[in-house]
Parts: sequence; structure tokens; C-alpha cells
Amino acid sequence: MKRQRHPYIHALRYDRLTTLYDWLVRWTTRDTSFKETLVQQLPRAPASAILDLGCGTGTLVGMIRNHYPRSAVFGVDADPKILRLAKRKSVTSNQEFRLTCGMSYDLPYSHESFDTVISSLLFHHLTEEDKLRTLREVHRVLKRGGELYIGDWGKPQARLMRAAFLVIQLLDGFETTRGNVHGLLPQFMRDGGFDDVQETVRFWTMLGTLSVYQARKPF
Repeated sequence: MKRQRHPYIHALRYDRLTTLYDWLVRWTTRDTSFKETLVQQLPRAPASAILDLGCGTGTLVGMIRNHYPRSAVFGVDADPKILRLAKRKSVTSNQEFRLTCGMSYDLPYSHESFDTVISSLLFHHLTEEDKLRTLREVHRVLKRGGELYIGDWGKPQARLMRAAFLVIQLLDGFETTRGNVHGLLPQFMRDGGFDDVQETVRFWTMLGTLSVYQARKPF
């Protein structure tokens, strides 16, 4: 029986808000510092192929391109409208990266295509089932020994952060954010087949706690 395809959630839940995405996240989530820290977690040695999973408007994929100018940099997102914004950024900044429309749990890439997969603020848009499906797909497209880096909402470290995160849950839904708020992303990563899973950085923001996780596909 064919598995049901879940509709994607827009970056700000509603399509009409997509053009406001960059401005809103910049002022509510310390977006630039968070993404710069996420990119700095990447290996020092250049990877030959890097995928930004859920690349959105292309801010992170552009940072990756600047960090690894000799690598092949790819971005994938399910939202055609937000990909058009990313394409405009690539033209304006004269950067070269390859953008593709696709679902995170049904990636349009062959087995073991990438050395590194990185993702920012995607997983809280996915149900627990689709989180695990996505991680298994990432495991499939990563080369052996390849690394995964995820930046997303994590378990709040104080009552204030938990209360602030209610804004995100009201906007993006309680079902998709439940695993994040309970700190379950590392366990999902292990269930998806990854080793050496660890949380490396935490950010306190006006909307809750952002965490950076990294893991490795076993050799």
C-alpha cells in the first residue's frame, strides 16, 4: 500500500507570509549568528558535495558556498515559492548552488551522493513519522562516514524559554513540535541509523531554545 504523502508546512505556516520569512527570523531567532555557528560546525576539510536540507530562502546555502567555495553545494526544499526567493539570492550574490524542489523524506538524489548534509529549522515542521523518514533518507544519500548537522528548536532550558516556545507551537502546530520540545531529536537521529549523536551548541532566543546537533553515518 502506498504511504500517505503529508503536505508540507510553509516556512511561516501560511504561504502569504513566505516573503516575510527572512525579516522575521532575523529579528526573533538570532538567525545570522545561529546559521554562522551551524556552518562553523562543519568539518575543516572541504567536502566534495554538501546538501542543505530544507534550504528555504537560501541564506544558509549561501553561507555554505562562501565557506566551501570549491565544493558542490546543493539545496532542496518542498516549497517552490521559497525556492524562487533562494534563486534570486543566488543571482544577486553571484553564487553558484543547485536548487531542487523535493520532499525531505523522498529526496531526488541517488544513494551516497553527499559528504555532508546540513539542515536549519526544518525538523520542527515534520511529524514524528516524517522526522524519522527524513532521517532515513538522509542516511541513504550520505556517504559512509558522512556527517549530518541539524539546527532546530530543542528542549527549553528554562521556564521562560518553554513559555516563549508556545508562540512557535501555535504557529507551526503542536504535533510537529512535540518531539523538539521534549528533546527527542537526538533519539530520532539514532533511530535513523546515525552514530556519535551529540548536541554541540544552544542558543537562547525570544522564541525559545535553538540547538545544534551533529551525527555521523557509520562506515
